[in-house]
Amino acid sequence: MVTNDKPTGRFLTEKGKAKFEAAYEAAMKFLPPPLETKDIETAFGRVRIYRFTKEEHKGKEPLLLLPGRSSSTPMWEPNLPGLMKERPVYTLDLLGEPGMSCQTQPIRNAEDQASWLSEALSKVDVETVHLIGVSIGGWTAMNLARHAPSKVATISLLDPVLVFAPLSLKMMAASIPASVPIVPKFIREKMLSCISGGAKADDSEPIARLIESGMANYKISLPTPDLMSAEDLKNIHIPVLALMAEKSTMHNSQRAVQQGKPMCRIFKSRTGLAPRMP
Repeated sequence: MVTNDKPTGRFLTEKGKAKFEAAYEAAMKFLPPPLETKDIETAFGRVRIYRFTKEEHKGKEPLLLLPGRSSSTPMWEPNLPGLMKERPVYTLDLLGEPGMSCQTQPIRNAEDQASWLSEALSKVDVETVHLIGVSIGGWTAMNLARHAPSKVATISLLDPVLVFAPLSLKMMAASIPASVPIVPKFIREKMLSCISGGAKADDSEPIARLIESGMANYKISLPTPDLMSAEDLKNIHIPVLALMAEKSTMHNSQRAVQQGKPMCRIFKSRTGLAPRMP
């Protein structure tokens, strides 16, 4: 049995951990091979970071990808080859989430969330990075910019939660059974599909299998992220590109756009609205 007397994220059993690691390894096979894999020690635990790059891009300012809730590096499989055509790419598994990172100390607030990420970045041989965050990874990127922005060049947000608008009631209701290990698997899969906007979420898809395994076998012990205030957003002086999903299940996208409008230029397209903070 995997035990811990501190309120930290952890696998519930050794068997569950092994099952997750097998799903993780299987999903990683669909990614290009990383040039480097590092486990970086921070005050809150060990952070797994991968570096992907092509020889011709080694000197360029890199991207750092931050995944969503209960996700990890393999979720970037559809995007990674295209991103690698432009720049070096770093990915990491969020501390306190299912993945290869290992939380050892409680993360109590937003400042702690920024602290571990800032410390991890300080131990990577880069001056600055372009952050790309999806869902809770978007909040994580903006939270770093709020508290420790020195290594952040720009931020790109993909339907970020709790940055411009609160979570929807539907999302809050769905997240409860999706994250409780004792809930039957078929219900977790249904809720995962809801969270994914109706996308297929079952064992036939490696990334969905990995996320479902994380939900079933890992207990998250993280503080609830706070909704960014208008003052928070005004005080972030880093270029931010925010892409909001028009039919997002996470929040009311129109409300999010309205909240961001005073600080943004708005670009309309067939895929929705893309605010860009100056």
